[in-house]
Amino acid sequence: MRAFVLTGPGAYEVQDLPAPVAAPGEVVVDVERVGVCGTDVEFFTGAMAYLHQGHSGYPMRPGHEWAGRVAAVGDGVERGWVGRRVMGDTMLGCGGCRRCLRGHQHVCEKRQEVGIRGARAGALAERLAVPASSLHVLPDSVDAVLGALVEPGGNALRAAQATAARTGDRVLVLGPGTIGLLTAMFLRAAGAQVHLLDRVGNSPAFAHALGFEHVWDERSLPDLPFDAVVDASNAAHLPERALELVEPGGRVVCIGLASDPSWIDTRTLVLKDVTAVGVLSASPGLDATIRAYASGAVDPRPLVAATVSLDEVGQVLAGGRPEGAGPGPKIHVDPRPDR
Repeated sequence: MRAFVLTGPGAYEVQDLPAPVAAPGEVVVDVERVGVCGTDVEFFTGAMAYLHQGHSGYPMRPGHEWAGRVAAVGDGVERGWVGRRVMGDTMLGCGGCRRCLRGHQHVCEKRQEVGIRGARAGALAERLAVPASSLHVLPDSVDAVLGALVEPGGNALRAAQATAARTGDRVLVLGPGTIGLLTAMFLRAAGAQVHLLDRVGNSPAFAHALGFEHVWDERSLPDLPFDAVVDASNAAHLPERALELVEPGGRVVCIGLASDPSWIDTRTLVLKDVTAVGVLSASPGLDATIRAYASGAVDPRPLVAATVSLDEVGQVLAGGRPEGAGPGPKIHVDPRPDR
């Protein structure tokens, strides 16, 4: 099979590799769609912390936002999985530690992460092997495009839920990239009044086209009370800004990651009686995200700007924009040879 492989910082190849064989407890999936994520870009540049912590290393095959169809099963897996349309959880816990047994496998110390951590090959290939226990079935109304948006959607859903926003609450989302816009969509579906904060100079046209009326930058942001603030950016100064902007008794949710440490004054956190929440993984939100997409309560399709082949992935990771791409922030990959 053909697969996209990072061989070092800024170095990559599309290689012909042996197709995976399902080990006991695993399935092999014919991959139909993969999303390119900011984490993949960090591996491409060499900035990803896991590389320096010993959790990851080159060569590696990225790709953790995926959808496909089960082609084969290993020993111990029901044959009924063959032919089913699925996506999969990125986080693969050991299954036996205290965290896994308490339902927190996504923060298991020994976890693998598909396409990210622990030498678990990712989905930027024609075929992918994953544990059957990580699979989530996709209904007919959730096609491959939506299926590959379930993983980022699960992160965003958890961020939206962490705000505890009620109908009519005013919530500010910092950073209208893929996760920020998905979070805004879930908040809107829950009845919140959503505001977005973008970089100075960026056009609000795309967010407006998605139906978000209140789009600001740090110069134009009005003096309004925000019941919750979600930091979905990669700016190191914005968590502190989020704490400044949130109402006393409100919530600050951090899902974005900056390349440099972020600092907040815990005196402000305490004196404002603010709840701060960090969100790492989509795992607890995957099924609810699939239901939201299936029902049409949230439609993230406009976020996908273009779909490219495996041969074009390197250019995308290097910051290139595919010819004819739309205004959305997400690039998808179709690794099938007959795309």
